[in-house]
Amino acid sequence: MSDFDFLSAGTRTIELELDAVNSLLNHLDERFSRACELMLNCRGRIIVTGMGKSGHIGRKIAATLASTGTPSFFVHPGEASHGDLGMFTSEDVVLALSNSGETAEVVTILPLIKRMKAPLISMTAKPESTLSQAADVSLHIQVDREACPLGLAPTSSTTAQLVLGDALAIALLEARGFSAEDFAFSHPGGALGRRLLLLVDDIMHTDSEVPSVDINTSIRDALLEVTQKRLGMTAVTDTDGSLVGIFTDGDLRRTLDQEIDLKQSAISEVMTADCTTIRAGILAAEALQIMQSRSINALIVVDENKRPVGALNMHDMLKAGVI
Repeated sequence: MSDFDFLSAGTRTIELELDAVNSLLNHLDERFSRACELMLNCRGRIIVTGMGKSGHIGRKIAATLASTGTPSFFVHPGEASHGDLGMFTSEDVVLALSNSGETAEVVTILPLIKRMKAPLISMTAKPESTLSQAADVSLHIQVDREACPLGLAPTSSTTAQLVLGDALAIALLEARGFSAEDFAFSHPGGALGRRLLLLVDDIMHTDSEVPSVDINTSIRDALLEVTQKRLGMTAVTDTDGSLVGIFTDGDLRRTLDQEIDLKQSAISEVMTADCTTIRAGILAAEALQIMQSRSINALIVVDENKRPVGALNMHDMLKAGVI
């Protein structure tokens, strides 16, 4: 086992990067607000660019902006010099990252960005650098010392860039009134998207798949309906088709404790009247919350006339990924 003090090295790294992040607070001023205004009023896209580690951070910033309501994408500055500048328009705002502010690939495309009159925001540690001087708004990152003991690998500086990028994204998110539902629309494949976008209409059983029996049906025949439809329950309807109750697996267990003739007795004698129902159009997550709060495993979906139009149970929720 090595005698090297890994814990001390890790602690020192975190402390140095914390210092870099804390120093951002001392440089957060009206320039940050101006940068946000430019981005908020942008009629095109926010184009983020940067080379090396700054480029990696730039990709993440672009992704965060795009997923929080600010259309954005990343362009590699080297590729920009070989045709990708065609992605830029005067309607866009360019956010360029470079710790030194002198990165050759970034500096090369500055005259062309200025010529097309696209607003330029820089993020750099050198306010006197070429990039800072060319920018319409220059955001300053003060990093006294990289966490790398050689002072070579971008560490504290890239952490500061990342945090400042998040600050821009969240400030814009709040200014736009971006909601959780808006977020879900850009994340339809994730758990959040399913929770905020999936409706009961998308997962409920309909038409002939909905278990339903007439109020005068025998308990035995009602059990056959429960078995055939495999939802652990059946709706019980009046002669006009309106819902009057539900018969579930739980009702069956309670019925078996009583000496009731399953062939002769009507389902109305053992059903649960005034059962919990929902309407179509509500979120599946809301239906799940109702089921959990009332300790039930299934719900009947009814229309404005209280007629069953659908049914779903916990298994449907699990299959759809709502749980």
